[in-house]
Parts: sequence; structure tokens; C-alpha cells
Amino acid sequence: MFFQKDLETMPRADIEKLQLERLQWVVKYCYDNIPFYHNKLTNEGVTPDKIKMLSDIQYIPFTTKEDIRDTYPFGLFGKPMKDIVRIHASSGTTGKPTVVGYTKRDIDVWSDCVARLCASVGVCDEDIIQISFGYGLFTGALGLHYGLEKLGATVIPASSGNTQKQVMLLKDFGVTGIVATPSYGLYMSEVARELGISNEELKLKHGIFGSEGCTEEMRIQIEKGFNLFASDNYGMSELMGPGVSGECYLRQGMHINEDHFIPEIIDSITGNVLEKSATGELVITTITKEGIPMLRYRTKDISRLNYEQCECGRTFVRMDKIKGRSDDMLKIRGVNVFPSQIESVLVVMEHIGPHYQLVVRREGYMDTLEVQVELIDSSLLDNYGALELLQQKVRDNLKTVLGIDAKVSLIEPKFLERFQGKAKRIIDLRDK
Repeated sequence: MFFQKDLETMPRADIEKLQLERLQWVVKYCYDNIPFYHNKLTNEGVTPDKIKMLSDIQYIPFTTKEDIRDTYPFGLFGKPMKDIVRIHASSGTTGKPTVVGYTKRDIDVWSDCVARLCASVGVCDEDIIQISFGYGLFTGALGLHYGLEKLGATVIPASSGNTQKQVMLLKDFGVTGIVATPSYGLYMSEVARELGISNEELKLKHGIFGSEGCTEEMRIQIEKGFNLFASDNYGMSELMGPGVSGECYLRQGMHINEDHFIPEIIDSITGNVLEKSATGELVITTITKEGIPMLRYRTKDISRLNYEQCECGRTFVRMDKIKGRSDDMLKIRGVNVFPSQIESVLVVMEHIGPHYQLVVRREGYMDTLEVQVELIDSSLLDNYGALELLQQKVRDNLKTVLGIDAKVSLIEPKFLERFQGKAKRIIDLRDK
């Protein structure tokens, strides 16, 4: 098993000592090698010699996604291109893509981080893992690929799409684990049932899911669909890709690889650092990256940190599942609404499926929310009384959780689009 015990079980004092040394290194590295950071740090009066304690990180200015786009394509790289061995980038659907680069050392560290999180949920060199992420500029597929190979597992680079063939490979190749987004994993299990393939015909044990949020309720549905152990992990291209954190077999939060990342929780509005037990926006500083280091990167993801030692023996801090994104949060009639809250209601209810879509409109001066959710059995559409009762029940349950009334539309099975990558849940028509 890939378990770097000396690092993953360090006492808290040793972790913080190592983090301070590496924080001092990365601040000086950015100051000396990246003009953007040199200017930004100088403007804030933060020279490398000012970082004397770990708490001095609060004086370093934040880095944002806009900073990466404003310096497109390579303005935040810390090494010349001859030392960059890999480039990844976001899709750029809302503008210029965010471009990230890796040195050989970065790739090695990345592989270690991914291998750790996979090993911590029981993946080993006897496993056959099918990667159903799309390969390309997206970091997810190759990130998991290299980490699983370092672990010694057999990797099937299936990529995304052609779901019937994916399911065929699961059966014919004796696949023991899948890597996918939670929504695609759920869809694959639906297709397997449609093809008449039972869980008894599959050898699946592990589900390594990421790239989008997954509520506990959704996880239960995936585990039922494929009879496997589903684990969550966290990362983003700007920080590394997958491998920033991941659950262990106890699934009591995702262990952050603190020898490579320093996490903070801030108030999204004020930018102030919150106390250790508070929920807020996650900020991450990379402390070993060479290609494109990130100082206090604002992830926009809402989470909480837990510094109590995990029963698995690992001492790295754990982060809660992402509650939502500060920029995905919907404000409906003064109430903050996260898609994950809605999902937690829908996936446990009878007669409706786990696929849903949120439509936000503005009627007059008022924002409205419509929740579109699929029925499992289309015959219910012919029973108006039962349909009306179910619709009211969904509406009542949502109101209890959200605190606001939402329109509920029950629609025929398989009407909503299935996504092979990140699911797009929100349609915002307020500015249309």
C-alpha cells in the first residue's frame, strides 16, 4: 500500500514547522521569479523577510482566477518554458482559459498526492481502475492516471462518452474501480441496468469521484446503483488538479495534503480569516509548486476545516465536503440557496430520480426558483391525483430545508440532459 507514514502522521507541531519553511520558500520564489507576484507583494509591503510565523500568511494578498486570466497565458509561471513539461487549462467557456504549467518535480508531487488519496480508501496494486474522465487539457483524467499508476494499479484510460462501451469494459475487463464525476457514475449505473448487467456480474469495489460536488444522499444512490464504496476527493487546476485532498476509508472529511498546501477559511465578503471551526470560503496556498505557484488562492468553495486527528491515524487537517460555491450560491428573495441543499432533498424521495435542474427567473422585481426533477416511472404522468400529491410533497420538503417556496415541475424520465463531465444544474434567466 502507498502510505507515506512519516509525512501523513506527523505531529501538528512538525506539520506547521514544515509549512512555515515551505511558505517562506514559496514567497521568496514568487517574489524573485514572477513579476506579477513581485509587484503585488511589494505593493502590500510584504517582502519575503516579513514571513516569520505561519500566521503571517494573512498579510499576503489573495490570488484569484481573474489574476490567472489577466496574465494569460504564462504570466504566472515560475519557470521558463524549457522547464515546463506539461500544460493544462480550464475550458475557458466564460472567457480566456486559466492555464497552468507543471515541472517534472510538480508532476512527481502530483502523483504522490493522488496516490495517497487512492490508497487511503483501499485502492492497491491489484486493482483495475477505469478512468471515465475526459482526457485532454482537463486535469482530472491525467492527474488520477499518474497517481494510480504510481500506486501500481492497472489503469484503463477509457475517457468519457460512449457509455454503453464503458459499461461493457467494466464487465469484460473485470474492473474493480471507476473514476468519474458523481453524476456520470450514476448515469453509468443506469445504463448498466438498461443493458441487463447486474452488479453480481461486475467486480466493482471502488468509486473515486470528483470534479463536482456530491452530497451524502447522492453518494448513497451511486453505491446502490453499482454496489461499491464511493469516496470523494477535491482539487482544482489552479492548485494542482485532483490530489489536494481526499477521504480515507472512514469518510469523515477529506484529508488535505498539508505538506504541499496551507488551507485557510475566510469570510467571502470581508476577506477576513475565520476561526478554525468556522464555515466559509476555502483559501489554499501551494507551498511546493514550481510551475505556477499560488499564494492564497481564493477557491470560491464553501467548506470547514477539522483539526482533530482522524481515527485512521492521519494527522493532516480534514475539510468538509464542499457545501457549494460562493459564486454558485443563489440568492432567492433574500435567502441563500445552494444546489447541494436541493439535491439532498430530491435524491431520498420516492418516485423521483436523482437528475434535476434549477431555473431562476425574475418576475417583476422578484426572483423565482423552479426545480425541475425527473420521475422514475412515466406512468405517474397519467395519474393526475398522485402526481399532484407528489409535487406538493416535494415542494413542502424543499420549503422546510430552503426556507422559501419553489415551483416544482415533475417531468418524464430521461428528459434532462446527462453530463459526461461536470453537471450543469443551474439555468439563470434573470438577465435574459
